[in-house]
Amino acid sequence: MKPFLAERENQIYRNGADSHIMHCSKPSLAGSVSQRACVFCGSRVVLYPIADALHLIHGPIGCAAYTWDIRGALSSGPELHRLSFSTDLHEKDVIFGGENKLYDSLSELIERYQPSAAFVYSTCIVGVIGDDLEAVCKKVGYEKKISVIPVQSPGFNGSKKDGYKIACEALEKLIGTGYKEIPPVSINILGDFNIAGELWLLVEYYKRMGIYVNATITGDGRVADIRNAHKAALNVVQCSGSMMYLAKIMKEKYGIPFMRVSYFGLEDMSDALYEVANFFKMKSLMEAGKEIVREEFQRIMPVINEYKIKLQGKKAAVYVGGSFKAISLIKALRLIGVQTVVVGSQTGTTEDYELIRQLCDEGTIIVDDSNPIELSTFVKEKQADIFIGGVKERPIAYKLGLGFCDHNHERKEALAGYEGMLNFAREIYATAMSPVWQFTK
Repeated sequence: MKPFLAERENQIYRNGADSHIMHCSKPSLAGSVSQRACVFCGSRVVLYPIADALHLIHGPIGCAAYTWDIRGALSSGPELHRLSFSTDLHEKDVIFGGENKLYDSLSELIERYQPSAAFVYSTCIVGVIGDDLEAVCKKVGYEKKISVIPVQSPGFNGSKKDGYKIACEALEKLIGTGYKEIPPVSINILGDFNIAGELWLLVEYYKRMGIYVNATITGDGRVADIRNAHKAALNVVQCSGSMMYLAKIMKEKYGIPFMRVSYFGLEDMSDALYEVANFFKMKSLMEAGKEIVREEFQRIMPVINEYKIKLQGKKAAVYVGGSFKAISLIKALRLIGVQTVVVGSQTGTTEDYELIRQLCDEGTIIVDDSNPIELSTFVKEKQADIFIGGVKERPIAYKLGLGFCDHNHERKEALAGYEGMLNFAREIYATAMSPVWQFTK
């Protein structure tokens, strides 16, 4: 009996044995119990880290509870984003409509917290009963003299990836409304969410090179910086699944070029510095970037090599949201002597999976939009020693008696940048080599 539904056959690839093109970017198959989240969740995780904005969820209290503090997104200032507000719709509101409740809630919250802007999210029930979210937001925005942005995100209207697009459309309404002048050698960082403070490490690297970071969208985000994002010379996109759509909008609307980078692993982190320096075609930037890379490699590689000796022969399974992150993880694991035997993502493209195929060893199982039964079967078949994933993959790993590395957006330890690579190697070693696993076999 096959461990996957027949209709999903073209979304699973055994490297060296199969020759078909990976089918991806398609709706999850009914009955597969996909690991993907809903549209509402996708929009929420992108916009949530804007720390000085009000985030109000128009829907039942469960939607707000599900996404409360959904990212480990740290702020260097205000923390309004960490408060979870909901209109708490009940049966009566479903029958008679929730617009009055939304108007009252929104008005009261803006009066009390004085946010720089407000995002109002629609949920499944709002999509069913037909509340006019835009009209209420427009009315309150006019009365309170503040940008109130509707986020039309009923959960049933697609998948998490569709929520990313809706979030980008909401951000577009802010971008271009600021007028602060900035230095010519400037970038926006798109798609890093400052999980466990990682963004601060990245900003410091670019600052040491002489590059001004204008807006961070959305990690440690501020409404004023996002308004002014159209003034930057370059958009640097870390999470392409969530932010590539916005980067393309900004290129078309404001002529800002963009490049896709990754900050995970030594190789990709270094390339992210070199590629930005190369864009500006300034020798001083490139020399500064090389100096940073030289210093960090001298500091980190002796430790990495120690872990590599001890981890030889260990095998890892990787299942994450974005395929670009999966690519970086394959490289990072190879650096510490760990072979990737299963790899997949929720939002990968055909091109991304082709690159993954080239990076992986023969026999590696590559999977798109997987589910618990598939993942469990593949991990056992390949005899992985450690599972790297998110909050929904953790129970799979523990039930199978495997070590687990949390690469989710709720984690509390930085895994990006050079310091993040050290943390990653340390966590993989401590988890894979723990003596506790001898009792699970």
